Amino acid sequence: MKRARTPRTHDRAAAGARTGRSAGGRRPSAHGRRPAGAAVQGEFAPPKTITPALPPAESFADLAMPGRLLDTLGQEGVTVPFPIQAATLPNSLAGRDVLGRGRTGSGKTLAFGLALLARTAGRRAEPRQPLALVLVPTRELAQQVTDALTPYAGSVGLRLATVVGGMSIGRQTGALRAGAEVVVATPGRLKDLIDRGACRLDQVAITVLDEADQMADMGFMPQVTALLDQVRADGQRMLFSATLDRNVDLLVRRYLTDPVVHSVDPSAGAVTTMEHHVLHVHDADKHRTTTEIAARDGRVIMFLDTKHAVDRLTKHLLGSGVRAAALHGGKSQPQRTRTLTQFKRGDVTVLVATNVAARGIHVDNLDLVVNVDPPTDHKDYLHRGGRTARAGESGSVVTLVTPDQRRGMNRLMAAAGITPRITSVRSGEAELSRITGARTPSGVPVVITAPAVERPRSASPSSRGRRGRRGPARQGRPAGEAVRRAPGRTGSGSPAPDAAR
Repeated sequence: MKRARTPRTHDRAAAGARTGRSAGGRRPSAHGRRPAGAAVQGEFAPPKTITPALPPAESFADLAMPGRLLDTLGQEGVTVPFPIQAATLPNSLAGRDVLGRGRTGSGKTLAFGLALLARTAGRRAEPRQPLALVLVPTRELAQQVTDALTPYAGSVGLRLATVVGGMSIGRQTGALRAGAEVVVATPGRLKDLIDRGACRLDQVAITVLDEADQMADMGFMPQVTALLDQVRADGQRMLFSATLDRNVDLLVRRYLTDPVVHSVDPSAGAVTTMEHHVLHVHDADKHRTTTEIAARDGRVIMFLDTKHAVDRLTKHLLGSGVRAAALHGGKSQPQRTRTLTQFKRGDVTVLVATNVAARGIHVDNLDLVVNVDPPTDHKDYLHRGGRTARAGESGSVVTLVTPDQRRGMNRLMAAAGITPRITSVRSGEAELSRITGARTPSGVPVVITAPAVERPRSASPSSRGRRGRRGPARQGRPAGEAVRRAPGRTGSGSPAPDAAR
C-alpha cells in the first residue's frame, strides 16, 4: 500500500497541486503529466520535500525488514549501513518515493534493493507480470545488480530475471513466463519483450531507475518514459544515481511524488580515499608510459575513447608481456561477461576499455584507474574513477594529458570539483613508478585463454532465478557495490545505445 499522509486536508490538497498527485494520494493518469520531451530550463534543482523524512537508521536491525533478509545481510558480511542506506531505507521501506544521489560505490544497490525486496516479499507474480522493476543503462550494470540481489531475493523466495540485449531473448521470455517477481532490465530489450507480448508492467508496484543520467546521455529517455508510463500509477518510484543534472529533471518532476531527497555529497565525486593525478606527458612518450603503467604489480583499468584504440592497445600489451583484455560495445555479451570474470579473478590484470566499463563494474582491490584518453565530460571522469576507492577502500585515478589537452583537462577538473596533483613525467622515471607503480614489462608475449569452466557460467536468467529461489551459499561478498563490513576488514567514447539494449 502507498504510505499514509500526515498533512491536514487543505495542506494535502495543496501538496497534490504542487506534486501532481490528487488529494487522495494517487498519481494522475499518464495523460495528465508533463508531455515527454518537455523542455527543462536551468540547472537541476532537487524538489522540496513536503512530508518530513524519517530519521536515519543506525543499524539494519532497526529497519522493518523480514528476518530472513537481516540474516542474509549477516551471512554476506554486511554489518553496518552506508550513509545512503541509513538515510533512505527507513523511508523507502515505508513506501516513500526516493531521490538518492551518491557517488559510485557508496551503496546504492542495496539502498534500493533491500527496500524493493522487503516490500515485494510474500507476493507471487503471474506469468509475464512482474511486481518490481529495476531499469539500468548497461548490460554490465544489470548483471551486477542481479548478482548483488540474488542471495537476498532467494532468502525471501523471490525470483529474479535479467533482461538485457546480447543474450537469448527466448530464455528471457521463458523467465518472464515462469513468473519472475523482480526484473532487472535495460530499456531497449525490455521494450522489445513488451512489444512481443512477453511482458506487461501494469502490476509493477515498485520501480527503480539506477544511473538515470547515463540513460538520458545514451538517448534512452523516450524508452524510459514510455516504460514508466506503463507501471502502476500509484506505485513507488526510486531514482538513484551518482550524478544528477537537468537531463534527469524530467524524470524527477514527472514521476517522483514528494520524494525523500538524499545526497551523499554535492559533487558526487569527492572521495577522501581517492587520489587524483594528472600526468603531463609528451606525445611521443605516451605509448611507452602507458605500457609501463600497465606492467605494474596489481590490477588496473585503462580507459580509451574508441573500441579500435582499445583493441590496438590490448594487442600491444599482450605482445609486451602484460596480461590484458579488451572490453567494449563491439564485444558479444558472453565475451564481455567472460572478460570481466577473468579480470575479477586475476587471470587478467589490465582491463582496457571504453566507457562501457565506466559504470556497473565492481572489482575488489582495484586501486588504480588510468585515463589513457582523457574523458570529454566531467561525469564520465567521475564514473570512470568510481571503479576504484569503493566501499571505503583507497585508490588513485591517473589521467595522461598531452600538451594540447591541458586546457580542456583543467576545465573538466573544475567542473568535477576536483583539484588534482599535477606532475610532469617520462617513461622510465622514478616519479612515474612512485605514482602508478609503473615498471618495465617482461617483453615475453602472453596469450589469455578462457578456461573451460567459464563456459557454463552464461546461464539463462530463468536458471539464475531458480538458483535465487534456492538461496545458494555464496563465497565472499556479493558483486554489488553496496556493502560495508565490520571495522578491521582488509580488503570508442560512450557506448552506443544499441550496445546496452
